[in-house]
Amino acid sequence: MPATVGLLSDSHARWERTRRAIEALRARGATTFIHCGDVEDALVLDQLAGLDAHLVWGNCDWNRGSLERYARDLGIAVHGDAGEVEIDGRRVAFTHGHEPVPMRDAVAAGAAYLVHGHTHERRDERRGGTRIVNPGALHRASTFTVAMLVPAEDRLEFLEVPA
Repeated sequence: MPATVGLLSDSHARWERTRRAIEALRARGATTFIHCGDVEDALVLDQLAGLDAHLVWGNCDWNRGSLERYARDLGIAVHGDAGEVEIDGRRVAFTHGHEPVPMRDAVAAGAAYLVHGHTHERRDERRGGTRIVNPGALHRASTFTVAMLVPAEDRLEFLEVPA
C-alpha cells in the first residue's frame, strides 16, 4: 500500500486547528506528516507527538532554540530551514518558502516534490519534473487547508479544516 503524507503549514500557534487538521489527515490514511513552518508554539508541536513527523522552521518561528529542543524530545524530525525525505522512491523536499534559495535548489536537484508554506495560499503546479505544492494555511487564510499527498500515485488532495 502506498504511503500517504499529510502536508501542513502556517499553524501560527493555532494548536486546536492543527489538531483538527491532523485528525482529518489521519482519517484519510496519512501516516507521515510534513509541517512547513510557522508553528510558533509548543502546543502545535504537541499535536505531532508520536507521529512520523518532519518539521522545518518558518520566518515567524522566533523561538527556534526552545522549540527545537522540545520537538526533538517529542520525536519530531527537525530539518532546520529545509529538509528532504524519500517516500516510495520519490524525493520530497520541503521548506517554509520565505527564502528562495532552498526552493530553487530543490527544483534544480530534481526533487519529485517541493512542499512549502509562507504565502497562506494553496498551490499545485509543475516546474520541469518537480511538482510544487503549498498546502495552504491554518491561520490568516480565507479557507483553512492542508493537503494529502500520495507520492507513488502522484495524487494530491486539499482538505478544508473547520475554523
